[in-house]
Amino acid sequence: MSTAETKSNFIRQIIDADLESGRHTRVVTRFPPEPNGYLHIGHAKSICLNFGLARDYGGTCHLRMDDTNPETEEEEYIEAIKNDVSWLGFEWGEKLFHASDFFEQMYQLAVGLIRDGKAYVDHLTPEEISEYRGTVREPARPSPYRDRSVDENLDLFTRMRAGEFPDGHCVLRAKGDLASPNMKLRDPLLYRIRKASHPRTGDTWCIYPMYDYAHPLEDAFEHITHSICTLEFENNRDIYDWVLDNTPVPARPHQYEFARLNVGYTVLSKRKLLQLVNEKHVAGWDDPRMPTIAGMRRRGFTPEAIRNFCDLIGVAKANSFVDIGKLEFCLREDLNLRSPRYMAVLDPIEVELVGWAADRVTMIDAPLWPEDVGRPGTRPLPLGGRVFIEREDFEQTPPKGFKRLSPGAAVRLRYGPVIRCDEVLRDETGRVVKLRCAVFEGDAAEAPRVEGTIHWVPAHAAVPAEVRLYDRLFSVEKPDADTSGRDWLTLLNPENLVVVRGALVEPALAALGPGQHVQLERTGYFYTDPKDTRPGAPVFNRVVTLRDSWAKRATVAASPAPSVVRPAATAAADTGKAARKSRTTLRAEARAAEPALAARYDRYLALGLSAEDADVLTGAQDVGDLFEAALSVYGNATSIARWVVNEVLGAAKDAPLSTLALDAAGLAGLVRMVDAGDISNLAGKEVLAELVEKGGTAVEIVERRGLRQVNDAAALGALVEAVIAAHPDHVARYKAGNAGLLGFLTGAAVRQSGGKANPQQVRALLEAALAG
Repeated sequence: MSTAETKSNFIRQIIDADLESGRHTRVVTRFPPEPNGYLHIGHAKSICLNFGLARDYGGTCHLRMDDTNPETEEEEYIEAIKNDVSWLGFEWGEKLFHASDFFEQMYQLAVGLIRDGKAYVDHLTPEEISEYRGTVREPARPSPYRDRSVDENLDLFTRMRAGEFPDGHCVLRAKGDLASPNMKLRDPLLYRIRKASHPRTGDTWCIYPMYDYAHPLEDAFEHITHSICTLEFENNRDIYDWVLDNTPVPARPHQYEFARLNVGYTVLSKRKLLQLVNEKHVAGWDDPRMPTIAGMRRRGFTPEAIRNFCDLIGVAKANSFVDIGKLEFCLREDLNLRSPRYMAVLDPIEVELVGWAADRVTMIDAPLWPEDVGRPGTRPLPLGGRVFIEREDFEQTPPKGFKRLSPGAAVRLRYGPVIRCDEVLRDETGRVVKLRCAVFEGDAAEAPRVEGTIHWVPAHAAVPAEVRLYDRLFSVEKPDADTSGRDWLTLLNPENLVVVRGALVEPALAALGPGQHVQLERTGYFYTDPKDTRPGAPVFNRVVTLRDSWAKRATVAASPAPSVVRPAATAAADTGKAARKSRTTLRAEARAAEPALAARYDRYLALGLSAEDADVLTGAQDVGDLFEAALSVYGNATSIARWVVNEVLGAAKDAPLSTLALDAAGLAGLVRMVDAGDISNLAGKEVLAELVEKGGTAVEIVERRGLRQVNDAAALGALVEAVIAAHPDHVARYKAGNAGLLGFLTGAAVRQSGGKANPQQVRALLEAALAG
């Protein structure tokens, strides 16, 4: 019986029954990924299930590389798979297998099927095979080559192995049931010709077994007892059984299916993940926004949290959709117990403690852990005469219920004294640059009553740091199932990464090395980037917010979409905003009080802008001024509006636009270059970041950083010709009907250009070139 009754599911019930009846005396499972990409969170569920069952029943789980397709498999992926499984906490010992370990045995068994009259070499084209297979209402027609003699089939199959025929010339098929209601049994393919070098066997083979033939044989050779697959392979079980029933194999495994993992705000299709990588929407397979195990590991996910998540969602027979909030819940639960607490300020404003001696520094013994965690430990926190606080912790005119700093109001510095704001200093633009505050130490009788506590860092000892605020990859929960007709790539969350380069952290974090978890109080759980963190220059990846800010967004009445609101520096910035007027209301009030803004709103609607964009552009004078000025330079109102609303306001946070180095000419030049295809949208965001920080022109930045896309038709045409010549097999398969290979060829061309080729133009040129 299972050692964990609380984990009972239908697969465990099957195993319990098999052990009790004596059908099996031990449990042997396997995890068999194809090494054509990096593993993702969906694979983690299968890993935990298969290795977990073997562990709980005292059996073994094999790690098997299903390397039957040499065109898409790479050694990099094989090593990445092994690293991911090991990182998740599972070991295979000596039980590492490859499908290629058994190529000779598979071939000999195929020869046996031919000798028994159960397989034949077929010369039908892929289109003809599909046509002959019939429909769900009509049986298949036999191939004209189905009744070849055994000797002729043996001769042809031998010549296939010898490399005599080109790719796609012929295939080996099983003689299945042409009238079967399961169309997969209507003479399924067993072998195809692929003259491609294999990562392990090199050029030894030019014919490769199909998955449906190799999979059951691998299970039998390895003496697998319970072959556990996801539901999309349910119809393949009939082929699985046919192969095992018609070949002399050393064991008789059985296949069982469970529901695959579908999780919100991301995609798990390897094809789409590869497209995200190839088209540089992300920075690689281990980009912390990716649902890959490598990406999650770099972001700061823990194997314990992922295993707990897989336990939490369980194993079912029917496909369902899992709320990503469950994964984030498991993550917070785990990180709470392993992340010491520190303070950081992402958008600093200086506070001068009036009356504090210039050379005085008081050391505070601040706890590393809250009381509920119950772990010992403190860190030294120096307090001098100047500190930095978050800009959002100060309001000139605070809304009702605001418990942080405002003129005449008092708060407590975390672990420190009470301060009261007595004076506000501004620069020539009106932006607050410093607060002068009275300080009340200890139990001073004159200390004002306070309700709020804010975090801070010491100005004299604060450490500059880069903080990367990662968020959900997509802005909708089910990008794969979106019914609006939009391209799935347009559903990417524009705020899935916000980089804060002016952040300050407390001095105790200066020596933090790569790969360390911390909680930055009131901000979130973070992980020092294992690649980019350097001594004295930490880079913090936000793993997850302290609370589910997405759920909060959904419950705030009349809240505008995140893409049309000036984003706060952190998720914690939403705290208390439900009590305020919505920004939509505030903008409407501004237009009501200022006829010029109302007139702009009507004009923007007439220009064809959406009501949401027109609302944001007329909510403040400086926003509308920037839009108007940029529009006078470059007349595409929709594009200018999109960049102002979605990108510029995000970069400005809540600061006046006049404080940015960006000017209207720089913005217009940037938008013009993106619209013209001179640079990609992703490169445009890089340019905007520099324009906001340093000013300048988009053209100068693009040329200096080498961001210009290749759009020249002749250059792209030569690139397309080279890619077509380098991948004749892919071209042939594309022309044979495999339309998905267009993405592969596009990605190959973009990679060959160093990422500079315009992917849309490359794709169009490829379609035209391959149409002939």
